[in-house]
Amino acid sequence: MEDRAFEQGPIRPPSEAGSLLFRFTRNCPWNKCTFCPVYKQAAFSRRSLREIKQDIDSVAAMVDDIRAFSEKLGHGGRITREVMGAIFADQLIGNFCRHVAVWLYSGRGSVFIQDANSLILPSGLLSEALQYLREKIPGVKRITSYARSSTLARKDLSELTLIRRAGLDRIHIGMESGSDRVLAFVKKGVTADEHIEAGRKVIGAGIELSEYIMPGLGGKEFSEDHARESARVLNEINPHFIRLRTLRVPHRVPLYNDLRQGRFEKLSDEDTVAEIRHFISCLDGISSRLTSDHAMNLLEEVEGTFPEGKDAMLAVIDRFLAMASEEKLLYRLGRRGGALRSLDELNDPQLRQRLQLALNELSNQKGCDIETVISELGDQYI
Repeated sequence: MEDRAFEQGPIRPPSEAGSLLFRFTRNCPWNKCTFCPVYKQAAFSRRSLREIKQDIDSVAAMVDDIRAFSEKLGHGGRITREVMGAIFADQLIGNFCRHVAVWLYSGRGSVFIQDANSLILPSGLLSEALQYLREKIPGVKRITSYARSSTLARKDLSELTLIRRAGLDRIHIGMESGSDRVLAFVKKGVTADEHIEAGRKVIGAGIELSEYIMPGLGGKEFSEDHARESARVLNEINPHFIRLRTLRVPHRVPLYNDLRQGRFEKLSDEDTVAEIRHFISCLDGISSRLTSDHAMNLLEEVEGTFPEGKDAMLAVIDRFLAMASEEKLLYRLGRRGGALRSLDELNDPQLRQRLQLALNELSNQKGCDIETVISELGDQYI
């Protein structure tokens, strides 16, 4: 096959050692947050604008060649199911090209700039890269990036406005908590005031904002403060989205050492749900959309838009909290095992029977701790 996108040589695929904007090496003190293992021991260096444009050019060439491939198959450049089947069946086509083909096939046009803090790049460089991306890749409808509040708080509103005009539509911030005590404990490297300043600047620049909250991050000691202060900060910001990502503490994360040595006492599933209730009850005067769109969350159906959806969200939580202990255990096993997505699904007779059989089998196993099993099932989603 002669098409450039399907060769390993002439077209350099986007860099494997990092992302569009950064390279990663080892042994970096950049991210010291105690609950996140993703960037541990991973130093980064900013990539030059020339390198970024080269990668964009590579993707643009792949787009052209995929459409040419479609033409050869008689599909007029359209990325149909048949074209996708041919692309995935051809062993000469590399994974990078397949990723681009999947993106084209989806038709959504969403681009997500990876890494935890793309906005650390100089605003002029990032703006030029965003403009180049939109110019070279047809069909881009939305560009999203992660960013840190500490970085955003240092940028002028004019810089963020420039970045927005260059093409950045949405920013995701891992706020995690609005409690200064919790933020200090996990070495987040930011304060509640910086969260507020950063969030307001993003919205002021006309960029859509998603803030991520981590229920359970305060442990038992700071649970109330974590819920109340996180709500207070979000009330000050009024982001477009509030996304829940419940804390998990698998063995590989630094926070596990605090847990093991008694410096951190983890909340139970039920206590975490109660904390989320307290958090939602404190949210006031906002128009944000709250979502629980991740398998780590016990109650995925807790979602809605404020203020009209608040009572419905609290009702779901109250329904779970009012369940008998055995019902909660059965639901937790099903949810953590990936069998359930809502409380109503527990009423399905066949599904319920399978879950009950699984629970009985675990209960009868010598030396089996059901809570440990449920916790390990939850950790698989990290």
